[in-house]
Amino acid sequence: MSGASREAVGAARERFDALTDSTSVDAATLADELAAVTALLDREVSLRRVLTDPAQPGEAKAELAGRLLAGQVGGEAIDLVSGMVRSRWSRSRDLVDAVEELAASADLVAAQRAGALDDVEDELFRFGRIVSSSTGLRSALTDRIATTSAKTALVRELLGGRANPVTERLVGRLVAQPRGRSLEAGLEGLSRLAAARRDRLVVVVTSAVPLSDRQKQRLGAALATLYGHQVHLNLDVDPAVLGGIEVRVGDEIIDGTIADRLDEAARRMAG
Repeated sequence: MSGASREAVGAARERFDALTDSTSVDAATLADELAAVTALLDREVSLRRVLTDPAQPGEAKAELAGRLLAGQVGGEAIDLVSGMVRSRWSRSRDLVDAVEELAASADLVAAQRAGALDDVEDELFRFGRIVSSSTGLRSALTDRIATTSAKTALVRELLGGRANPVTERLVGRLVAQPRGRSLEAGLEGLSRLAAARRDRLVVVVTSAVPLSDRQKQRLGAALATLYGHQVHLNLDVDPAVLGGIEVRVGDEIIDGTIADRLDEAARRMAG
Protein backbone atom coordinates (compact mmCIF):
# COMPACT_ATOMS: atom_id res chain seq x y z
CA MET A 1 0.00 0.00 0.00
CA SER A 2 1.08 3.58 -0.56
CA GLY A 3 0.30 7.08 0.57
CA ALA A 4 -3.18 7.56 1.96
CA SER A 5 -3.84 3.82 2.32
CA ARG A 6 -0.82 3.35 4.60
CA GLU A 7 -2.08 6.07 6.91
CA ALA A 8 -5.61 4.65 6.84
CA VAL A 9 -4.36 1.16 7.73
CA GLY A 10 -2.27 2.53 10.59
CA ALA A 11 -5.29 4.33 12.03
CA ALA A 12 -7.46 1.22 11.62
CA ARG A 13 -4.91 -0.93 13.46
CA GLU A 14 -4.81 1.54 16.34
CA ARG A 15 -8.60 1.50 16.64
CA PHE A 16 -8.60 -2.29 16.43
CA ASP A 17 -5.95 -2.62 19.15
CA ALA A 18 -7.81 -0.23 21.43
CA LEU A 19 -11.01 -2.24 20.92
CA THR A 20 -9.58 -5.73 21.34
CA ASP A 21 -7.43 -4.83 24.34
CA SER A 22 -10.75 -5.00 26.20
CA THR A 23 -11.49 -8.60 27.15
CA SER A 24 -15.22 -7.85 26.95
CA VAL A 25 -14.98 -8.00 23.15
CA ASP A 26 -15.54 -11.47 21.69
CA ALA A 27 -12.55 -11.63 19.35
CA ALA A 28 -13.65 -14.81 17.54
CA THR A 29 -17.08 -13.32 16.74
CA LEU A 30 -15.45 -10.09 15.60
CA ALA A 31 -13.18 -12.12 13.31
CA ASP A 32 -16.15 -13.88 11.68
CA GLU A 33 -18.01 -10.59 11.21
CA LEU A 34 -15.05 -8.79 9.67
CA ALA A 35 -14.49 -11.79 7.38
CA ALA A 36 -18.12 -11.45 6.25
CA VAL A 37 -17.54 -7.75 5.53
CA THR A 38 -14.41 -8.68 3.56
CA ALA A 39 -16.42 -11.09 1.41
CA LEU A 40 -19.10 -8.44 0.82
CA LEU A 41 -16.64 -5.74 -0.23
CA ASP A 42 -14.66 -8.15 -2.38
CA ARG A 43 -17.84 -9.23 -4.18
CA GLU A 44 -19.50 -5.79 -4.53
CA VAL A 45 -16.96 -3.74 -6.47
CA SER A 46 -19.29 -0.76 -6.91
CA LEU A 47 -19.95 -0.62 -3.16
CA ARG A 48 -16.30 -0.52 -2.20
CA ARG A 49 -15.71 2.18 -4.79
CA VAL A 50 -18.44 4.30 -3.25
CA LEU A 51 -17.03 3.72 0.25
CA THR A 52 -13.55 4.82 -0.84
CA ASP A 53 -14.59 7.67 -3.14
CA PRO A 54 -12.47 10.67 -2.08
CA ALA A 55 -15.11 13.03 -3.46
CA GLN A 56 -17.66 11.86 -0.88
CA PRO A 57 -17.65 13.18 2.72
CA GLY A 58 -16.23 10.68 5.20
CA GLU A 59 -19.24 10.94 7.50
CA ALA A 60 -21.64 10.17 4.65
CA LYS A 61 -19.65 7.05 3.77
CA ALA A 62 -19.60 5.98 7.43
CA GLU A 63 -23.39 6.39 7.66
CA LEU A 64 -23.84 4.31 4.50
CA ALA A 65 -21.63 1.54 5.87
CA GLY A 66 -23.55 1.59 9.14
CA ARG A 67 -26.91 1.27 7.39
CA LEU A 68 -25.74 -1.57 5.17
CA LEU A 69 -24.17 -3.56 8.01
CA ALA A 70 -26.80 -2.93 10.69
CA GLY A 71 -28.34 -6.22 11.74
CA GLN A 72 -25.70 -8.17 9.83
CA VAL A 73 -22.72 -7.69 12.18
CA GLY A 74 -22.21 -6.38 15.69
CA GLY A 75 -21.57 -2.84 16.82
CA GLU A 76 -17.82 -3.31 17.21
CA ALA A 77 -17.43 -4.44 13.60
CA ILE A 78 -19.62 -1.58 12.37
CA ASP A 79 -17.60 0.96 14.35
CA LEU A 80 -14.33 -0.36 12.92
CA VAL A 81 -15.55 -0.38 9.32
CA SER A 82 -17.20 3.04 9.70
CA GLY A 83 -13.93 4.46 10.97
CA MET A 84 -12.07 2.91 8.05
CA VAL A 85 -14.34 4.37 5.36
CA ARG A 86 -13.95 7.83 6.90
CA SER A 87 -10.27 7.62 5.95
CA ARG A 88 -8.81 8.25 2.50
CA TRP A 89 -7.66 5.25 0.44
CA SER A 90 -5.30 5.14 -2.52
CA ARG A 91 -7.21 2.21 -4.05
CA SER A 92 -10.60 0.72 -3.24
CA ARG A 93 -9.03 -2.75 -3.00
CA ASP A 94 -6.80 -1.53 -0.15
CA LEU A 95 -9.89 -1.15 2.04
CA VAL A 96 -10.80 -4.80 1.47
CA ASP A 97 -7.24 -5.92 2.23
CA ALA A 98 -7.29 -3.94 5.48
CA VAL A 99 -10.62 -5.36 6.67
CA GLU A 100 -9.36 -8.84 5.85
CA GLU A 101 -6.20 -8.22 7.88
CA LEU A 102 -8.25 -7.09 10.89
CA ALA A 103 -10.40 -10.24 10.61
CA ALA A 104 -7.28 -12.41 10.81
CA SER A 105 -5.89 -10.25 13.61
CA ALA A 106 -9.07 -10.72 15.62
CA ASP A 107 -8.69 -14.48 15.42
CA LEU A 108 -5.07 -14.12 16.52
CA VAL A 109 -6.24 -12.04 19.49
CA ALA A 110 -8.54 -14.94 20.42
CA ALA A 111 -5.56 -17.31 20.25
CA GLN A 112 -3.43 -14.93 22.32
CA ARG A 113 -6.07 -14.72 25.04
CA ALA A 114 -6.16 -18.52 25.17
CA GLY A 115 -2.37 -18.69 25.46
CA ALA A 116 -2.16 -20.46 22.09
CA LEU A 117 -0.63 -17.80 19.84
CA ASP A 118 2.76 -19.51 19.66
CA ASP A 119 1.06 -22.75 18.62
CA VAL A 120 -0.95 -21.01 15.91
CA GLU A 121 2.14 -19.29 14.53
CA ASP A 122 4.02 -22.58 14.45
CA GLU A 123 1.09 -24.44 12.85
CA LEU A 124 0.70 -21.83 10.11
CA PHE A 125 4.41 -22.07 9.33
CA ARG A 126 4.41 -25.86 9.26
CA PHE A 127 1.25 -26.04 7.15
CA GLY A 128 2.84 -23.62 4.68
CA ARG A 129 5.85 -25.93 4.44
CA ILE A 130 3.61 -28.91 3.81
CA VAL A 131 1.72 -27.08 1.06
CA SER A 132 4.98 -25.98 -0.58
CA SER A 133 6.25 -29.55 -0.68
CA SER A 134 3.02 -31.20 -1.88
CA THR A 135 1.85 -30.35 -5.38
CA GLY A 136 -1.22 -32.55 -5.01
CA LEU A 137 -2.36 -30.87 -1.79
CA ARG A 138 -1.81 -27.40 -3.20
CA SER A 139 -3.80 -28.31 -6.29
CA ALA A 140 -6.66 -29.71 -4.24
CA LEU A 141 -6.87 -26.61 -2.04
CA THR A 142 -6.65 -24.14 -4.92
CA ASP A 143 -8.67 -25.98 -7.57
CA ARG A 144 -10.94 -23.41 -9.24
CA ILE A 145 -13.40 -26.09 -10.29
CA ALA A 146 -13.83 -27.54 -6.80
CA THR A 147 -16.51 -25.95 -4.65
CA THR A 148 -15.62 -23.80 -1.66
CA SER A 149 -17.38 -26.26 0.66
CA ALA A 150 -15.28 -29.12 -0.70
CA LYS A 151 -12.04 -27.23 -0.12
CA THR A 152 -12.96 -26.10 3.39
CA ALA A 153 -14.02 -29.68 4.17
CA LEU A 154 -10.54 -30.79 3.13
CA VAL A 155 -9.03 -28.21 5.51
CA ARG A 156 -11.18 -29.61 8.33
CA GLU A 157 -10.04 -33.13 7.46
CA LEU A 158 -6.40 -32.07 7.49
CA LEU A 159 -6.42 -29.83 10.55
CA GLY A 160 -9.50 -30.72 12.57
CA GLY A 161 -8.40 -32.11 15.94
CA ARG A 162 -4.73 -31.80 14.95
CA ALA A 163 -4.33 -28.01 15.04
CA ASN A 164 -5.68 -25.15 17.09
CA PRO A 165 -9.21 -24.12 16.02
CA VAL A 166 -7.89 -20.63 15.21
CA THR A 167 -5.39 -22.14 12.76
CA GLU A 168 -8.18 -24.13 11.14
CA ARG A 169 -10.39 -21.03 10.81
CA LEU A 170 -7.60 -18.90 9.34
CA VAL A 171 -6.60 -21.52 6.77
CA GLY A 172 -10.23 -22.25 5.96
CA ARG A 173 -10.94 -18.59 5.20
CA LEU A 174 -7.81 -18.32 3.09
CA VAL A 175 -8.83 -21.33 1.02
CA ALA A 176 -12.41 -20.09 0.68
CA GLN A 177 -11.39 -16.52 -0.25
CA PRO A 178 -7.91 -16.53 -1.82
CA ARG A 179 -8.59 -13.14 -3.45
CA GLY A 180 -6.02 -13.66 -6.18
CA ARG A 181 -3.17 -14.77 -3.92
CA SER A 182 -1.28 -18.02 -4.02
CA LEU A 183 -1.93 -20.25 -1.03
CA GLU A 184 1.73 -20.02 -0.01
CA ALA A 185 1.64 -16.20 -0.08
CA GLY A 186 -1.53 -16.15 1.99
CA LEU A 187 -0.08 -18.49 4.61
CA GLU A 188 3.11 -16.45 4.75
CA GLY A 189 1.07 -13.30 5.35
CA LEU A 190 -0.83 -14.96 8.19
CA SER A 191 2.44 -16.12 9.75
CA ARG A 192 3.77 -12.55 9.67
CA LEU A 193 0.62 -11.27 11.36
CA ALA A 194 0.94 -13.91 14.08
CA ALA A 195 4.59 -13.02 14.67
CA ALA A 196 3.76 -9.32 14.92
CA ARG A 197 0.96 -10.04 17.39
CA ARG A 198 3.25 -12.22 19.52
CA ASP A 199 5.81 -9.43 19.74
CA ARG A 200 3.24 -6.90 20.93
CA LEU A 201 3.01 -6.59 24.70
CA VAL A 202 -0.09 -4.99 26.23
CA VAL A 203 0.51 -3.19 29.53
CA VAL A 204 -2.29 -1.84 31.73
CA VAL A 205 -1.19 1.22 33.71
CA THR A 206 -3.34 2.61 36.53
CA SER A 207 -2.51 5.99 38.06
CA ALA A 208 -4.22 8.49 40.34
CA VAL A 209 -4.07 11.23 37.70
CA PRO A 210 -3.57 11.13 33.90
CA LEU A 211 0.04 10.70 32.82
CA SER A 212 1.65 13.39 30.70
CA ASP A 213 2.87 12.55 27.20
CA ARG A 214 6.46 12.68 28.46
CA GLN A 215 5.66 10.30 31.33
CA LYS A 216 3.94 7.88 28.92
CA GLN A 217 6.91 7.92 26.58
CA ARG A 218 9.42 7.33 29.40
CA LEU A 219 7.32 4.55 30.92
CA GLY A 220 6.82 2.86 27.55
CA ALA A 221 10.54 3.00 26.79
CA ALA A 222 11.45 1.62 30.22
CA LEU A 223 8.99 -1.27 29.95
CA ALA A 224 10.11 -2.08 26.39
CA THR A 225 13.68 -2.32 27.67
CA LEU A 226 12.62 -4.41 30.68
CA TYR A 227 10.57 -6.95 28.70
CA GLY A 228 12.45 -6.86 25.41
CA HIS A 229 9.27 -6.11 23.44
CA GLN A 230 7.50 -3.08 22.08
CA VAL A 231 4.64 -2.28 24.42
CA HIS A 232 1.17 -0.83 24.07
CA LEU A 233 0.02 1.14 27.12
CA ASN A 234 -3.60 0.95 28.19
CA LEU A 235 -4.03 3.85 30.61
CA ASP A 236 -6.58 3.92 33.42
CA VAL A 237 -7.13 6.62 36.03
CA ASP A 238 -8.26 5.59 39.52
CA PRO A 239 -8.08 8.17 42.35
CA ALA A 240 -8.15 5.30 44.85
CA VAL A 241 -4.47 4.54 44.17
CA LEU A 242 -3.67 7.99 45.72
CA GLY A 243 -0.30 8.31 43.95
CA GLY A 244 2.29 6.40 41.97
CA ILE A 245 1.29 3.82 39.38
CA GLU A 246 0.26 0.19 39.08
CA VAL A 247 1.59 -1.69 36.04
CA ARG A 248 -0.07 -4.95 34.99
CA VAL A 249 1.54 -7.19 32.38
CA GLY A 250 -0.57 -10.31 31.95
CA ASP A 251 -0.76 -11.88 35.41
CA GLU A 252 2.24 -9.90 36.69
CA ILE A 253 1.59 -6.75 38.73
CA ILE A 254 4.19 -4.12 39.54
CA ASP A 255 2.54 -2.00 42.23
CA GLY A 256 4.15 1.31 43.11
CA THR A 257 1.05 3.06 44.42
CA ILE A 258 0.80 4.93 47.71
CA ALA A 259 -2.34 2.95 48.53
CA ASP A 260 -0.40 -0.29 48.27
CA ARG A 261 2.37 1.02 50.51
CA LEU A 262 -0.19 2.20 53.10
CA ASP A 263 -1.84 -1.21 53.04
CA GLU A 264 1.53 -2.87 53.57
CA ALA A 265 2.33 -0.55 56.49
CA ALA A 266 -1.04 -1.30 58.06
CA ARG A 267 -0.43 -5.04 57.75
CA ARG A 268 2.94 -4.71 59.44
CA MET A 269 1.47 -2.67 62.31
CA ALA A 270 -1.31 -5.19 62.77
CA GLY A 271 1.25 -8.01 62.80
